[in-house]
Amino acid sequence: MTLPRPTFPRPHRVDLFIALAGLAGGLLLWSYGLYTSNSALLGQKWAPLIPLAVMAAAETLRRVAPHTALVVGTVTIVGDQFTHGNLATVLMFTDVVYASVVYGTPAQARRVPYTTALVTVGVTVGFLVWWQNAIALLVGALTGIVSFLPAVTGSIVRNHRDAAESARLRAEQTALLAEMDRVQAVTAERARMARELHDMVANHLSAIAIHSTAALSLDEPATTRQALTVIRENSVAGLAEMRRLIGLLRDSGAAGEPAATATLAGLDALVAQAEANGAASGLRFALDDARRDGPGLPAPVELAAYRIAQESLTNALKHAAPGEVRVALARGDGALTVTVTSPYGERPGPRAPGSGAGLVGMRERVALLGGELEAGPVAADGGGKVWRVRAVLPVGASEEERV
Repeated sequence: MTLPRPTFPRPHRVDLFIALAGLAGGLLLWSYGLYTSNSALLGQKWAPLIPLAVMAAAETLRRVAPHTALVVGTVTIVGDQFTHGNLATVLMFTDVVYASVVYGTPAQARRVPYTTALVTVGVTVGFLVWWQNAIALLVGALTGIVSFLPAVTGSIVRNHRDAAESARLRAEQTALLAEMDRVQAVTAERARMARELHDMVANHLSAIAIHSTAALSLDEPATTRQALTVIRENSVAGLAEMRRLIGLLRDSGAAGEPAATATLAGLDALVAQAEANGAASGLRFALDDARRDGPGLPAPVELAAYRIAQESLTNALKHAAPGEVRVALARGDGALTVTVTSPYGERPGPRAPGSGAGLVGMRERVALLGGELEAGPVAADGGGKVWRVRAVLPVGASEEERV
């Protein structure tokens, strides 16, 4: 079994340069006999070179292993006090202390300044008690300059670096959120455009599909002519709606919904058009507007109510059995209720295919206003079943009510 070879951190090239520069400077000072102390326990000339070399080695680890570098550097600087000493060794130790705070773990970065402060105070008090001389204050000041001051400087640099990193992360998060908002806005705009396009054109296209099928299946000139007349009217109306929608979409200065011109005031014309389109299929249409006189409806609510009625009428033209289709409007308890009922059952004659997008669009409109929508067969008053679409749209305070 082959044991894995231990891996050692590779020193950064900048740290290697700092270590070589410190070692070269220390050798130059040593060659000229420039020491930090005249008396020493180890008076040999070569003795200061050992701490110098070890401190240079610790410098190579200042970035990749700051804790190890600090421990080795602390032991080395203490040992250097027993020799004549070298200024380069002291300077490299200050850099090791600084690097231990900047590149070390957060816990180490917090501990080192407090530890060096206690060491500085301890050295000062100890020498004052021992020497009972003001020189002890100078020794304490030098200890603080060598240990505490680099630690505090490293702490300041690290705090600024962490603050800059936090700001960068916040900027990235802000940009990410902005991009998400942009994507959501684009998606919502596309869905809104799809609803408007479907609601504005589907009614006309459904009538065209039904009457073109009738014209192809019945070999009667009068019926064919009538069907072609309805096809032409719906084609012209659908083209006008498309041009209006495209014009509103191209107008970059337009505000509000693209089809904001559609209001409940045009519901009579919408029902009359459905009457003309559905007469050949045995459909009759009626409008029951039970709204009380009062302040106007908010534009989004009025537009949604119009589009729901329009889509319900379109679905009735496609699928309803012969009979009466009734559109009812009622307002009360802070909501507008739109109800459209149509005969439910098998329908003779041509039918236009459905895609299901109409119900999806109605549910989306109601959901955007925080309302409720029900769509499905229910029991009729006189027996049988009818298909009922019922939308409850909350009505907020209008401009007149706020005044």
